[in-house]
Amino acid sequence: MAYFILKRLVQSVFVMIAVAFLAFSLFRFVGDPITQMTGVETAIEDQERLREELGLNDPFVVQFYRFTGDMLQGDFGYSYRTRQSVGEMIASRIPATLELGTVALLISLIVGIPTGVYTALRPRGFVTQSILLTTLVGVSIPTFVIGIMLIFLFGVQLGWLPTFGRGGTVQVGGWESSLFTIDGWRALLLPAITLGVYQLTLTMRLVRAEMMEVLRSDYIRFGMARGVPMRSLYFRHALSNTMVPVITIIGLQFGGVIAFSIVTESVFQWPGMGLLFLESIRFVDIPVMGVYLVVIAFFFVLVNLIVDLLYVAIDPRLRIKDES
Repeated sequence: MAYFILKRLVQSVFVMIAVAFLAFSLFRFVGDPITQMTGVETAIEDQERLREELGLNDPFVVQFYRFTGDMLQGDFGYSYRTRQSVGEMIASRIPATLELGTVALLISLIVGIPTGVYTALRPRGFVTQSILLTTLVGVSIPTFVIGIMLIFLFGVQLGWLPTFGRGGTVQVGGWESSLFTIDGWRALLLPAITLGVYQLTLTMRLVRAEMMEVLRSDYIRFGMARGVPMRSLYFRHALSNTMVPVITIIGLQFGGVIAFSIVTESVFQWPGMGLLFLESIRFVDIPVMGVYLVVIAFFFVLVNLIVDLLYVAIDPRLRIKDES
């Protein structure tokens, strides 16, 4: 197990270096930040002096070395637009994005897993076919359209839920949370449902496919022949084996939810990292864009590492295979 963890950590380091290089390289071509910072009335000499102060005239290798070296020391630089610390800006937005992603993932699991089991046990039923058709339509509609539809129905027509913002928040140990206020939950429901619809469909179909495959296996048929109660076969044996590959997808789903919450945060003006990233693109705020991608990559690497460890812990055969 120690060798397995060390191997994954080394791989993670190389992944982070590659992401940092790609992010830093890509954003050199999105525009001139000096133009966005100064405006047309600023003299050319002042623009050149500012470019020199920010180190934008240095060679690419020097700039990338400074970028990675500062991040390793916890210094994420300063925003070109607001002159605030990028680390503080990201830290202030992380709670909103993590809470939105966590609630969206929980919604997809709470609904998706039971629905996947039900549709696997009754594959030809009318309810199953209706569920499959509904999920197919739901996953075919873009996320922003789903968000707009929910806003129109529950926010405009019925007036039950707010249509933008985060609602009421409280400080919990330095963490600004909306999970401890009713107003915060009301503001969280619509964006969480919008973000969780696609994940719900993916979870349901994956559980259904894995469950049906397990139910066709020999040991399930042998259990039926021995007279093992069907409830025990379904929920003790079949479902437990079904969840082994599902864990991997669930872990990657969480990383995807965090990374791809940009559209949902934009539709609902949710003050998370995705909305901050869109604002930084608009103003060519290169430090914020670069740090955002590195932070998202770190989330993916961390979640993937945890999923790998859980996967090996659940299925010892993978540990034996890796060590061999």
